[in-house]
Amino acid sequence: MATSTPLTALALNCTLTPSPGGSSTEVMTDQVLEALREHGVEGRSVRVVDLDVKPGIEADMGAGDAWPGIRQQMIEADILVVATPTWVGHRSSVAQRVVERLDAELSATDDEGRLETFGKVALAVVVGNEDGAHAITAGLYQSLNDVGFTIPAQGGVYWNGEAMTTTDYKDLDETPKAVATTTKTLAANAAHLARLLKQDHYPPA
Repeated sequence: MATSTPLTALALNCTLTPSPGGSSTEVMTDQVLEALREHGVEGRSVRVVDLDVKPGIEADMGAGDAWPGIRQQMIEADILVVATPTWVGHRSSVAQRVVERLDAELSATDDEGRLETFGKVALAVVVGNEDGAHAITAGLYQSLNDVGFTIPAQGGVYWNGEAMTTTDYKDLDETPKAVATTTKTLAANAAHLARLLKQDHYPPA
């Protein structure tokens, strides 16, 4: 396991629950960050709902917009984790707003015409009590890849509880084995890919 190249990760927790409320999305996000830490990746999490992220598709939507600060942290990080709960079979409205704001990355390029997000790895985390994780993950993959992020093999982890029940991920006595195993693989692959891309950037087209 190569850890000679230091890496950082930013997790965007797109729960609908403001702080300090309990959040299953936060629990799973913290588990992913901890797994990444085992591969030399230092990370931090932002609960987006606590901040005034304006609607829009520009990098800065004006006075009071919190997105420019979040974006700066994202640009400085090597790995972006987008974590969302499942509501009515879809990603949260907060996650949708994040994706919409990421659209501005299509016009942010370096001196050689590459998107500033090229060379960065993205991961998807989905939590919910109903089905929808595969569709949400697929949608996030497409959106994140479109704006320049690279998705590693098995770059998503999710948990869906039994339908028509009220059990939350944060209330489980232990992490399900499948989730723990997937998180471990996700972290190893993400760190490996991020190091490769940091050492050998994508060539200009």
